[in-house]
Amino acid sequence: MSTDVTSDANGDAVSGAASSTTAAVPSRPETSADAARQAPASGTTSDKMSRESVTVIVTLLVATFVVILNETIMNVALQRLMTDLQVTPSTVQWLATGFMLTMAVVIPTTGFILQRMTTRGAFMLAMGLFSGGTLLAALAPGFLVLLLARIVQAGGTAIMLPLLMTTILTLVPMSKRGAVMGNVSIAISVAPAMGPTVSGIILDHFSWRFMFVFVLPVALAAFAIGAKYLTNVGERGKTTLDVTSVILTVPAFGGLVYGLSQIGGANAGTVPVVALVVGVLCLALFVFRQLRLQKSDAPLLDLRAFKFRMFTVSTLLMVVAMMALFGGVILLPLYLQNTLHLQPMETGLALLPGGLAMGLLGPVIGRIFDKVGPLPLTVSGSVLMALTLWQFSRLNESSALAWVIVLHVALSFGLALLFTPAFTTGLNPLPPHLYSHGSAIISTAQQVSGAAGTALLVSIYAAVSASSGLVAGMQAAFLAATIVALAAVVLGAMMRKTEGTGGH
Repeated sequence: MSTDVTSDANGDAVSGAASSTTAAVPSRPETSADAARQAPASGTTSDKMSRESVTVIVTLLVATFVVILNETIMNVALQRLMTDLQVTPSTVQWLATGFMLTMAVVIPTTGFILQRMTTRGAFMLAMGLFSGGTLLAALAPGFLVLLLARIVQAGGTAIMLPLLMTTILTLVPMSKRGAVMGNVSIAISVAPAMGPTVSGIILDHFSWRFMFVFVLPVALAAFAIGAKYLTNVGERGKTTLDVTSVILTVPAFGGLVYGLSQIGGANAGTVPVVALVVGVLCLALFVFRQLRLQKSDAPLLDLRAFKFRMFTVSTLLMVVAMMALFGGVILLPLYLQNTLHLQPMETGLALLPGGLAMGLLGPVIGRIFDKVGPLPLTVSGSVLMALTLWQFSRLNESSALAWVIVLHVALSFGLALLFTPAFTTGLNPLPPHLYSHGSAIISTAQQVSGAAGTALLVSIYAAVSASSGLVAGMQAAFLAATIVALAAVVLGAMMRKTEGTGGH
C-alpha cells in the first residue's frame, strides 16, 4: 500500500540526500552537476563552508532550539497542572510522553514531506504547525485540548530534527563535523535541560498558559526569519511513502510507551501488558517490512545503516543517554518541589547551572572530538553519568540543595561528553544515500527512548511512592536509571574512530 509522488528538481546546492530526510530515495546515476554540488560538502575540494550554507544551518539550529525547548518546558508545571486540570500523575505525564511519542511516529514519514516540498517550504510547514499548536495550547480549556495542542507542536518539531541533521551531513566537511555537532548539541541537549528553568521562572509570576504565550512570539519570529532568508539546499524528486509502514509505527511505538507508562500504576491490570505485547509484535512486523522493502529500495527507514558497526553502537549509546536525560529532567523537578519543597522558580534556577554547563561544553567537546576521536570522551562521560545517577538515588529529604545542583551539573557534563561523539561517530561512516535514513533512525530512537525512559521512571516513582513514600519512589526511579546507565559504560568503551573523525 504505497503512494508515489514525483516533483521537479529544485535547490541551490547539495545532493538529494539533504531533502530526503527519512524516506527511501531510488538510486540514480550521479551527474557531473551532482558531483559539483557535493564537492564542498565532501571536504575533498575545500574545508570551508559558503555563507549560504552557514545561514541555512544557523537558521535551522535556532528554530530547532526553540521547538526542543518546548519539549520539556511543561515538566516543572506538572504539579500545578494536576491541580488546575484535576488529573492524576500518570495522566499528566502524557503531556511530555505524548509529545515525544508523536515525534517518534512522525519522524520516519518526514522524508515523504520533504520530497514534496522545498527546504524552505518544509521549514515553514514545521514552524507553522509548531506555532499553531502553541497558540492552541495557550487557549486550551482543558487537558484533552492541551494534549492535542502538544501533539500538533510535536508534528512541527518532528520535521525540524531530521532536516537539521541531514542538512549538516550534506553541507559540513567531515573534518569540521565534530565542532558543528557540538553546536547542535546545544539545541538537542541544552534546550530540554533549560525547559524547566524557563517554565519555573514563568510559573512563579504567571499561570501555566504563559509558558506558551512566551514561546509563541519566538516561534513566529523564527518563522518570519526563515521565510525571508532560508534558501533551498536540496532537490525534490520521486519518493514512495509506504502507508503500511506508517500505520505500523503507531501501535509499535505507542504500545511500547503506553505499556511502560501504565504498567506500574495502581490500577494497571492486564491492559499495559497487552499493550507491550502488541508493541513488540508490531515493531517486529515493521522491521520485517522494512527488510522486504529494502530489496526494491523503497523502505520507510533503510535499516542497512545498521550494517555499519559504529552506527549501531552510537545509536544504542544515544538511546541510553536520552533515557537518562529525559528521566532526570522530569524526576528532578518532582523531587525538588515535593521533597525539598522548592517553588517553581527556585526549581528552575536550581536546574539552570546544569543546562548552561551542557551548552558551554558542547562546542568545546566537539572541537576536542575532532582531534582525539570518541573513545576518551564516551568512556569518561558514561562513567560520570552512571556515578551521578547513583548519587541521585541516595538523595533524601535532608539532602542539601547545593549537592543536588552539583550532581545535576556533573550529570550534564557526562551527557555532553556523550552526545557529540555519538552523533558524529555514528553518522560519519554512512554513505550519502543513507544520510537521511541514519538521521531519521537516530532521531526516532532518541524520541522513543526519551518517551520510554520518562514513562518507565515515572511509573516506578509512582508505584513505589504509593506504598513507601515520595523519597523512596524517587530513589527507586534513579536506581533504575543507574542500572540502565551501566549499559552506556560498556557501549562507550566500544566506540572507535570512523572515517572523517579526527580531521580526515
